[in-house]
Amino acid sequence: MTAKKRLTFKILLFLVSTDILETFAQFCFKKSAACQNFPEVVTFMQGIVFLKSAFLSPFLWLALLSVFFIFVIWSTILSKIDLSVAVPVASFSYVLVPLVSSIFLHEKISHIRWLGIIFILIGVIFVSMSTSRREEKV
Repeated sequence: MTAKKRLTFKILLFLVSTDILETFAQFCFKKSAACQNFPEVVTFMQGIVFLKSAFLSPFLWLALLSVFFIFVIWSTILSKIDLSVAVPVASFSYVLVPLVSSIFLHEKISHIRWLGIIFILIGVIFVSMSTSRREEKV
């Protein structure tokens, strides 16, 4: 018999931390790309120059470090709860990434995109509620 896989407060904190790290990683990837004057890579030598300049970006290394931590935390999460619960609950980065992009990168987010983000957030709430109700029945 398998143990009950419950969405505990500790697991919820882990999920929130992966969302925050995912947002940070995406921000760093964007900053890394923005710091480069990415030329069109057509030849092998242009590819080498591109890779060299990309790997010299501290933002790239911060993003990769964040991805490593996300992997470690995510592995822990998946050992404790179902994937079908973890992924929707961890979708809060769909809200955080546009928010950070708007504030720190001065990107314009349209009203229709914000509406879509609100629908995603509502879906996350429904998934979280359905998980707790399913656990109460068991």
